[in-house]
Amino acid sequence: MTKSTEQSEIAAAYNDWAETYDRQPNRTRDLAAMALRQFDLKLEGRKVIEVGCGTGRNTEWLAERAAELVGLDFSEAMLARAKARVNDPRVRFVQHDVRANWPLADASADVIVAMLILEHVEHLETVFSEAARVLRSGGQFLLCELHPMRQLAGGQAQFSNIRTGEHQCVAAFLHDVSDYVNVGLASRFELQHMGEWRDPGAPPGSDPRLLSLLFRSPATR
Repeated sequence: MTKSTEQSEIAAAYNDWAETYDRQPNRTRDLAAMALRQFDLKLEGRKVIEVGCGTGRNTEWLAERAAELVGLDFSEAMLARAKARVNDPRVRFVQHDVRANWPLADASADVIVAMLILEHVEHLETVFSEAARVLRSGGQFLLCELHPMRQLAGGQAQFSNIRTGEHQCVAAFLHDVSDYVNVGLASRFELQHMGEWRDPGAPPGSDPRLLSLLFRSPATR
């Protein structure tokens, strides 16, 4: 299977998921939203890039704080939901495959947020290098992903496809924690914080559901 085929299949899956994405129970989605809101991101008066904005669940919250926001996603149906949810002149949505160079200027953003997207990207280097290019000095790059331990236990983005009536898993790739960290460091990011998130009320010994990493762009380049 070629990369373009993989990505088109993933985008097609999210197109099918879009109609029910906000309605179906999803503990991973909900925990990621909770984690995002707990970080001390410098959003006020800043330009924010949301990579993989989906239906705009987090876009809505980010837009209330940012001066300007660009949401990128490869799913046309997801973006249609986001545009219907967030009607704000400061917000711009762009359909784009983040594995390719981003349609954004150098040093044009202060904060980049990527939630639950990199499991669908086999090679991480382009995403990190593009984030490094687009961020201004001292900018923040927050990513939150399904934890590798969950993936190894069989965890994967999945949904009930109302079009076919089938239970569908979305193609994903396993990345170790060290993969995220080392690719980030190779892109000259500074790691500020790493978090492992369990479901509320989960016992301490249970596998974490999510991994979060907060990077900072160097103050000088």
